Amino acid sequence: MSSNKLTPNNGGLSAEERVRQLRELINYHNYRYYVEDDPEISDYEYDMLYHELVELEQAYPELVTPDSPTRRVGGQADNAFEKVIHQVKMESLNDVFDLGELIDFDRRVREALGQDVAYVVEKKIDGLSVSLEYENGLLVRGSTRGDGLVGEDVTQNLRTIRSIPLRLNRLPGEPDIPYLEVRGEVFMPRRYFLEINRQLEESGQKLFANPRNAAAGSLRQLDPAVTAQRKLDIFVFNVQRVTGRSFRTHSESLEFLKSLGFKITPGYAVCGSIQEVIEEIRVIGESRDSFPFEIDGAVVKVDDLGQRDILGSTSKAPRWAVAYKYPPEMKKTMLKEIVIQVGRTGALTPNAVLEPVRIAGSTVSRATLHNEDFIREKDIREGDTVWIRKAGEIIPEVVEVDFSLRPENSKPFTMPDKCPVCGAPALREENEAIRRCTGIECPARLFRSLVHYASRDAMNIEGLGPALIEMLLEKGFIRGIPDLYRLKERRDELIALERMGEKSVDNLLASIEKSKSNDLSRLIFGLGIRHIGLRAAQLAARHFGCMDRLMEATVEEIQSIEEFGEKMAESLHDFLQQEQTKHTLSLLKEAGVSMVTDAPASQDGIFKGKTFVLTGTLPGFTRAQATEIIERLGGKVSGSVSRKTDFVLAGDEAGSKLEKAKDLGVRIIDEQEFRRMCGI
Repeated sequence: MSSNKLTPNNGGLSAEERVRQLRELINYHNYRYYVEDDPEISDYEYDMLYHELVELEQAYPELVTPDSPTRRVGGQADNAFEKVIHQVKMESLNDVFDLGELIDFDRRVREALGQDVAYVVEKKIDGLSVSLEYENGLLVRGSTRGDGLVGEDVTQNLRTIRSIPLRLNRLPGEPDIPYLEVRGEVFMPRRYFLEINRQLEESGQKLFANPRNAAAGSLRQLDPAVTAQRKLDIFVFNVQRVTGRSFRTHSESLEFLKSLGFKITPGYAVCGSIQEVIEEIRVIGESRDSFPFEIDGAVVKVDDLGQRDILGSTSKAPRWAVAYKYPPEMKKTMLKEIVIQVGRTGALTPNAVLEPVRIAGSTVSRATLHNEDFIREKDIREGDTVWIRKAGEIIPEVVEVDFSLRPENSKPFTMPDKCPVCGAPALREENEAIRRCTGIECPARLFRSLVHYASRDAMNIEGLGPALIEMLLEKGFIRGIPDLYRLKERRDELIALERMGEKSVDNLLASIEKSKSNDLSRLIFGLGIRHIGLRAAQLAARHFGCMDRLMEATVEEIQSIEEFGEKMAESLHDFLQQEQTKHTLSLLKEAGVSMVTDAPASQDGIFKGKTFVLTGTLPGFTRAQATEIIERLGGKVSGSVSRKTDFVLAGDEAGSKLEKAKDLGVRIIDEQEFRRMCGI
């Protein structure tokens, strides 16, 4: 990468010239930020450059190229990953676990070569090994290691990683390299690993075991946009194949990769003896807690590539390299208290308050206990002496109890059946490990409650997304769902918020006002009641007609609703009987939110007696909206195709239901024909 700083200048440039200039600028600043970790411009200035490039490419689509920075998240979600046969085997390494084994490795190498040997010592990044292939300087394919011989094509997902160059630097006086394949390790930086696990824990989902597990799960997402959100990174550490180049040593090839714009393994060391190797491993081990990425060891490689050829490989691993694994550190301390944290989804998570102890480079005073099953299985109690370690060397967790030191008066721990934040019932559903707060006014889960309430199939409040909800909560503008309907009193304050303006605020307030007249079914669904989806909300609204009648209904009366089971009826009834629910609904009623449903489905509509099956994605409707239209016109929607089906409404990516309809001769219609039939 050139050291000359590029500066924007769009005066008198053609669109093609400006696009080229913007790409150079953006690639340069990407390199400074993601590879050199030394940004030269602010995020805002970068965003302005990127936004200008997007606008130009939209205006002149013929100027779009595969290596444009805007193409990083441009691929479509794949249904499956195609297999890739590696032309150069992506070998694994033999592990050594103590210095004696490392010295034996050195002895075998020197005996086989009969000459002196130098080693390269690199940090062993805890991630997922991948191959990147370039033709004439352009990234054309990226794949996972798989079993070393066959991997999976994850090109679109790898393109989202900002430290992977889409186009290689052209070396001074040289043409683009005809072909290059490199190997690297995709990883998730520590801070993002901790953040994503925090989010998973709050939502009651299974945590990633370690950064490697997180990187693998993120890279194999079917939607590249999801991968892009995971903030993955990469270090490139090997030339697999190259046309028109040769290298004498591995360290020489690393510097070559760096000159092309790759982010190479940081701080590698060339060592002239095994004693120097041992010292380097010691230094890495003592410093590993300060790295922004996770390592699971150190890799020792013969530097001379000619010597590697002599040493060769076994059927499983090269004879010229080993991976030294650091032993995990565990410490014993006292568990003073078990406290309950309530996440944004209402999930109750137990945490251990510990007597502070230093482990793996930091002082630990709290550790996760995951859920009540974990506590029960390990019989963890307050006052116990426990062994702890850092899962993935990052997250403190309790490993086991030292029962020999258990106090005589200790008692088994019991999870609370009420939320410690708001006092509402905390329920654990069948087949779930997490207990959740059910209070709609609980401050801990208010953010998620608001996001759901404003969503498209609920109250459909346009412009009220998660980022704005977060800001409104931070500013104290809202402390509950009913406060949304008082935001009109804060119009001037809303306009003053970052990225807001008069037009966007007025549109938001108009959408909030419009939501007052929604059908009762949308309100029921928007309350976020367990087991009550939009379909169930529609059935309940039509059965009872108004919220007052629904709130007065018994479990048995609710269960008499078509398609309702006992669990659904109990969940809806119990939720509506909570004091928090009654209070929220009374405030919504005062604000003018509709508590009644529109006219029930017409028994004489144009679809009377007709059964529809929906399949695929409709451009103009959600499935819930299409179902509502069909039922209002007297029709019925079924989940499966049979000879009794009258119409199959098929959208994009329709699946097996479409094939079955063809086999049975059922009439298939698209959205355009559906609209014509409905008169819309």
